Amino acid sequence: MKNGEDRRSRPRLKDFKLNALLEVTKAINNNFPTSELLTIYEQIVRDKLNIGKLVLFSNQDPGWVCLLKYGVTDPFIDSINVEQEFGGISEIRTMDFTKRALQKSFEIIVPVFHKQRPLAYVLIGDLNEDQLELSPTIKHLPFIQTLTNIIIVAIENKKLAKENIRQAAMRKELELAWEMQRMLFPSALPVNERFEVDAVYLPHLQVGGDYYDFMQLNENEFAFCVADVSGKGVPAALLMSNFQANLRILLGLIPSLTDLVKELNSKVNSSAKGEKFITLFVAKYNTVTRTLTYINAGHNPPLLVSNGSVNLLKIGCTGLGMFDELQRVKEGIINITHPSTITCYTDGLVELENEKNEEFGVKRLQDLCVVNQHLPPKELHSLIIDAVEAYKGDMPYVDDIALFSCRVF
Repeated sequence: MKNGEDRRSRPRLKDFKLNALLEVTKAINNNFPTSELLTIYEQIVRDKLNIGKLVLFSNQDPGWVCLLKYGVTDPFIDSINVEQEFGGISEIRTMDFTKRALQKSFEIIVPVFHKQRPLAYVLIGDLNEDQLELSPTIKHLPFIQTLTNIIIVAIENKKLAKENIRQAAMRKELELAWEMQRMLFPSALPVNERFEVDAVYLPHLQVGGDYYDFMQLNENEFAFCVADVSGKGVPAALLMSNFQANLRILLGLIPSLTDLVKELNSKVNSSAKGEKFITLFVAKYNTVTRTLTYINAGHNPPLLVSNGSVNLLKIGCTGLGMFDELQRVKEGIINITHPSTITCYTDGLVELENEKNEEFGVKRLQDLCVVNQHLPPKELHSLIIDAVEAYKGDMPYVDDIALFSCRVF
């Protein structure tokens, strides 16, 4: 009689398993939230398979978490070291746990793996063997393993999908931020019989904190600058956009470079709250008097190349935002008597390393600028970038790079 009952129960058991998997598959295809997937899972294993106690651990970034538990009130469950307790288990088995409380509560562990990576562990206790048709005996535990695998993979895929959407949104935001940042730079730089200007900007993280600008102040005078925010990415770009707006406004209102830099220092302190600072080189040039007036606020010294020699433009003050007030500010004043090229750059250029961890350095940049001093700025920049590319080899760019050159005749 018992064999006859077993034979009759097999089709019912098979139908149950198929229906259960169909229900789970439909829920996954309909993109049910994780909480509903776990509810369906619990209903199947508790109500249909008569499992009185169950704990489901899932391997998630950054570690193991308890996704589901029922029939268990002991608080120690949440503090279990999963890797230490279950790390060597790869097959369904009854087992002796190291914790006495686990021994009392659970009888079977069901591991779920993908290739060599453990995805989940299911602890099972209080097996109701009185329900003959769907009794959770050892022969039905592979079904629980399969069901758990499907649920866990579905939950992981949902997380991956959300992460992909988040990353796609972030990429879109970065693209928009880059488009906005591009608007901060001059749309065109002048090339005429009195001077030629060119610039190159290579952001390390799509958006960055380097900045250059050129402004024609009047018929005979123009101003230019190069700046660099400490840090990288969107925060640096936001601070730099605020700085650019202040610089453009103040440059038209404050004729003195010293007063300009002091006011900019106040603005940076107000915006950055002491968390970041900005290095700046700002200069004015009069095409009639051929006088260059500048302040270097903690920036890499630009190179003034004239008649085969190099002058490093160092005079100025500390970086902006380092102190509440700039105590000592000096202006550099140079009379340019020969056709000359002023090349400004940020530290991402000269600090770039090759495979031997050696920096490109200011000396290599000086030599390039002196040897090619008669070239237009655009051609000079192409040579510099080519030299940097060859020097770094397979090493990555690790910082933003800005180059700005002005050749005066």
